[in-house]
Amino acid sequence: MGDNMSGNLPPGFRFCPTDEELVLHFLFHKASLLLPCHPSIIPDLDLCLQYDPWDFNGKTLSSGRIFYFFSRVTENRVTKNGYWKDLDTDETVLTSGEKKVGIKRYFVFCIGQPPAGFETSWIMQEYHLYNHRDSGKWVLCRVHEREQGNFGDHHYYSDNEDNRTELSSPDEICLSIMDDDLDDQISFA
Repeated sequence: MGDNMSGNLPPGFRFCPTDEELVLHFLFHKASLLLPCHPSIIPDLDLCLQYDPWDFNGKTLSSGRIFYFFSRVTENRVTKNGYWKDLDTDETVLTSGEKKVGIKRYFVFCIGQPPAGFETSWIMQEYHLYNHRDSGKWVLCRVHEREQGNFGDHHYYSDNEDNRTELSSPDEICLSIMDDDLDDQISFA
């Protein structure tokens, strides 16, 4: 699938959808298979195969350190080195008009065998459609590694957080050249 799925976006753009956008514009279209949309920018990935969260880079759509992918609904979320433990925290995804459109479930990645594994800093939000006839087939997953200071407060990710994408070395070089050129053209006489 390539080394970096975020390479489909032009420089300066990042994939930073709200919960509502993830459910309505991506998951709903993927599950219904009837409506034209662009879910193909988010790849399918089987959670039960060989992929631990640190293996997602290049196999998922990434925006900074956040990974997005579709998966089939499964109860078995065991990988080669661990498993995704349900945190029993569900949130309703609402539209701006307060209509229920989805459910967001939280998981933490644990290393080892269930239930004796130890928790890591990897968090997964799994989006399900709310009351849709095909809702049982697909989920959309958003995975990220939480900061060290956020372990106890159960604050994993929200649409209001600043999740800026870091610049790559070529981008930094390009920007520094552009800054030099602009400095030469601008005079403050």
